[in-house]
Amino acid sequence: MKRSLIIVLICLTSLTAFRFLQTDKQAFYKALSSGEEAAIDKQLADLAKEKQSSRINAYTGALTMKKAGLVKGVKGKVKIFKKGAHLLEEEITNNPANTEYRFLRLTVQEHAPGILKYNKQLDEDKQAVISGYNKLDSDMKAVVSNYAKNSKVLRAADLK
Repeated sequence: MKRSLIIVLICLTSLTAFRFLQTDKQAFYKALSSGEEAAIDKQLADLAKEKQSSRINAYTGALTMKKAGLVKGVKGKVKIFKKGAHLLEEEITNNPANTEYRFLRLTVQEHAPGILKYNKQLDEDKQAVISGYNKLDSDMKAVVSNYAKNSKVLRAADLK
């Protein structure tokens, strides 16, 4: 009986943690697509409170690069962008098969100003996202397919 109770508690705890992770992911993508500095700052603050992980670093990097476009002054923009790029690039180097990280970099590359020269892996990331698309969870597939509807690089037809 005791053992069954412990197993049930462990299962409930892990399901709750998984649900929190999904909600966190949804809030992250909402902030990333919003372009609102306040939403990005809130997500960055929330991520800073979490335990350090590859996912947290990749998310922080992508949000930081997005925030760079909203900051005043060229010097500040470049400094913030490079800080975020370093985080995301490090996670992609450590996890080259992670489709979500490649998707994040693709979205940033597509919208980054040409002067930053942060667009050299667009085709590589597009292929990684296309080949890994079917392995993504349903929530992430929805994010990618919604992005593809308006993307000039990644087309919805590519994901079939």
